[in-house]
Amino acid sequence: MSTATDPVIVIVPGLRDHIAGHWQTLLANRLAEAGRTVRTVPPLTKNPLSREARVAALGEVVSQTAGPVVLVAHSAGVITTVHWAQGGTAQVRGALLVTPPDFETPLPEGYPTPEALGENGWTPVPRSPLPFPAIVAFSSNDPLGTPGRIARLALDWGATPVELGEVGHLNPASGYGPWPRAEELLREVEAG
Repeated sequence: MSTATDPVIVIVPGLRDHIAGHWQTLLANRLAEAGRTVRTVPPLTKNPLSREARVAALGEVVSQTAGPVVLVAHSAGVITTVHWAQGGTAQVRGALLVTPPDFETPLPEGYPTPEALGENGWTPVPRSPLPFPAIVAFSSNDPLGTPGRIARLALDWGATPVELGEVGHLNPASGYGPWPRAEELLREVEAG
């Protein structure tokens, strides 16, 4: 059951937005069933590749939330969070940032090109320290970012890097639905 001191959990999905079997969706459901307050950044209906629109959507959810929040971001949601954090983030208690993509190197076929990402404001990816504590959980075999580059991002952001092993991009295509470790890492973020 949620208490007055529990932060609101804000789910920040990646570019593919909401997927029913995704660990973020399942986590949000489990937390809500346990009495926690959970808000999810809604999908974009226009300009889905616009970094500015995604940052604005995250900002709107946080601004409409009373009290402290903890962000739970996946994939491009991590990069959205990092861009958004360049502004005011006073009510953010911490963030769990999971498998951020490396938008500064070419992604596999089927993903946006470096040119498209640049034209839509995603690059360069901010490297300054985040104004809140964070854990960056990353994979040793993520097709969207090498462990060395993602660990470097985590350190630049002042976050704690946590290598998860071979979990791909930690999405349904990598065999994840449920991801119980999310709750463990979320507790670590909430504990500071």
